[in-house]
Amino acid sequence: MTTAPDLAPGTTAWNAPLHAEVQQFYAHQMQLLDLAEAERWAATFTEDATFAVPTLPEPVRGRAGLIAATTRSHAELAAAGQRHRHFMGMLDVRPRPDGAVAVRSYAIVYASEIGGESRVHRVCVCEDVLVRGGGGELQVSARTVTRDDLA
Repeated sequence: MTTAPDLAPGTTAWNAPLHAEVQQFYAHQMQLLDLAEAERWAATFTEDATFAVPTLPEPVRGRAGLIAATTRSHAELAAAGQRHRHFMGMLDVRPRPDGAVAVRSYAIVYASEIGGESRVHRVCVCEDVLVRGGGGELQVSARTVTRDDLA
């Protein structure tokens, strides 16, 4: 069982501008994922990012790995006549002393049959480390996803 992260020394519990920036980052990132924009989605990660999910034997590493994994996943969804939508919320945004940002959130994935019903597909906890890219934009350097049904 994981627990909510403690505040780093010298940080405050609420940084509204950073929280808003992180929320907008996820809104954009998840829409890229849901629209099958694999390369643009992967660009929201650092070049050497890791993405760990419990259904894979090891984390996906780097942008090329992320592009391959999401392209494969979208092809499988299309073949099955499905569409997924990712909703991230309950963001716990914690600046770290090293300048990175730790974010713990809940993710709900909805699956829709094209022309049919929608249902909750998965409920997950997402733990990210966000860093600033060369242009100052947020990027994921590490993402760990746990699923409620597998915990």
